[in-house]
Amino acid sequence: MNQANIRNFSIIAHIDHGKSTLADRILDVTEAVTSREKKEQMLDSMDIERERGITVKSRSVRLKYVSKVDGQEYQLNLIDTPGHVDFHYEVSRSLAACEGALLVVDASQGVEAQTVAHVYTAVAGNIEIVPVINKVDLPTAESERVRQEIEEIIGIDASDALLVSGKSGLGVPDLIEALIKKIPPPSGNPDAPLKALLFDSWFDAYQGVVIQVRVVDGRITKGSKIKFMQSKAVYEVDTLGIYDPFPKAIKSLETGQVGFLAASIKSITDAKVGDTITDFHNPATEPLPGFEEVKPFVFSGLYPTDAEDYASLRDALDKLKLNDAAISYEPETSAALGFGFRVGYLGLLHMEIVQDRLEREFSLDLVTTAPTVVFKIELKNGDVIQVDNPANFPSVGDIESIREPLVLATIHTMKEFLGATLALCEEKRGRQKSLDFHSGNRVRLEYYLPLNEIVIDFFDKLKSVTKGYGSFDYEFSDYQIADLVKIDLKINGDPVDALSAIVHRENSFYYGRKLTEKMKDLIDRHMFEIAIQATIGAKVIARSTVKALRKNVTAKCYGGDMSRKRKLLEKQKEGKKRMKQVGSVRIPQDAFLAALKLDK
Repeated sequence: MNQANIRNFSIIAHIDHGKSTLADRILDVTEAVTSREKKEQMLDSMDIERERGITVKSRSVRLKYVSKVDGQEYQLNLIDTPGHVDFHYEVSRSLAACEGALLVVDASQGVEAQTVAHVYTAVAGNIEIVPVINKVDLPTAESERVRQEIEEIIGIDASDALLVSGKSGLGVPDLIEALIKKIPPPSGNPDAPLKALLFDSWFDAYQGVVIQVRVVDGRITKGSKIKFMQSKAVYEVDTLGIYDPFPKAIKSLETGQVGFLAASIKSITDAKVGDTITDFHNPATEPLPGFEEVKPFVFSGLYPTDAEDYASLRDALDKLKLNDAAISYEPETSAALGFGFRVGYLGLLHMEIVQDRLEREFSLDLVTTAPTVVFKIELKNGDVIQVDNPANFPSVGDIESIREPLVLATIHTMKEFLGATLALCEEKRGRQKSLDFHSGNRVRLEYYLPLNEIVIDFFDKLKSVTKGYGSFDYEFSDYQIADLVKIDLKINGDPVDALSAIVHRENSFYYGRKLTEKMKDLIDRHMFEIAIQATIGAKVIARSTVKALRKNVTAKCYGGDMSRKRKLLEKQKEGKKRMKQVGSVRIPQDAFLAALKLDK
């Protein structure tokens, strides 16, 4: 295929703006699938992607299309990318493999926060943006308003934005002709040493690690010896192929083309997203720019409800790690929950997906502790440690200062919900950066927010106060000094480590009171009184008491004077004192999720 006739493009869209449906219509117009093979969300292979309507793993598909304008045959490489902020790095690498992107905006909902974030990533990579207004056949569609929003909020010319319907296929043939005209062909050098961008990888039980690549310079052939420039690993290419949209073996990948390769790679850590692949015998001197090590932002404890499933959970995490290199985990022990793992995730959605996949694909029943973030703590001896688990929080006397991660959040909402949205951000210790009013009644807010404040329920609250009209996106900003304390929960004097939390001192009394009250409702009454205390160090900041069950020991006294009944009651009282000293409290599983739902 002539390099001038290759077009590599991606689709940028907010969740539920019709990205996967539009991709299906593009497959239809290019006749990539027969009516028998066709199904909805063709490029979403996982059940969780179909159910939630999101894309978790990148997919590429090669399409052949003969232009109705000039009659030439074109090779279109559609790279389907995740849309959520948690996968920002994967999105940036997928966009780096493209020369252009379709910016898809819902004709009724308008520009949303995640759309803006990904457009800025594309603009930073000098990628051609083609604006597309989708769902124009809906009764609530406002194409002109959305066109104006694209120009005002994003700052690109939308006067010739394409009007399409991903559901009916309206305007899709014109869309393909427009992307051929507007998106430039790849500009690599076929005679230069091999440089290929690795933009996605996963583990296959038969082939080992499978890698999706975009050839920037040179060419890859089957049997050639390749080297990963970051991991320094060397392998021989066993399989070379493309998706059209089904796997198809080929002999070579030329400059500008997109495909996949397998080389009997056993460890996914050798094939890191963003790495540059070069020829072992004729290597490139410099790797492609933009590579980063993916670091987890959010951590939580994962424990099996049945202690006998610990080995099964370990095996499940090992297998999932093969398909998702962004997961990190290490064993940990809790006095309350037994043996489990401390798992690191890219963000909240990533955390939900990992837990869902563990329970579905490996038939596990899990208990999850409240998510926490990584704090940087400077000790008085000058050492700086990173803490992602409240159990590892040093004693107050050893701490010089604590820094917490800060994110820059972008919120889009309506004017009538502005007051409630501002109040929510202030409640979460936010610091306003900007406030912009746009066409109609749309408002765009930028706030600096502590990541620790938004990992639990911020998005749910935002959706509640904006009646579903608020959209939210964030990116890591920096670390800031904060007055944080560790709250321990003690039950009858014994600390329950799984319910410890690191919170801001201003919110500590409120948090402690709510937590003890919640525990009082969740812990069953025993034959002895149960004291539930929230403490900061040795100081008790909140307390609740679960009253003892009372057995009627005087029921058998059908006669005699009062002294006989009093004797039995005194005996019961002494027995309860002894029981309180040696009695163990049964804590239900629901109690460990209480910290996630303190305001509900």
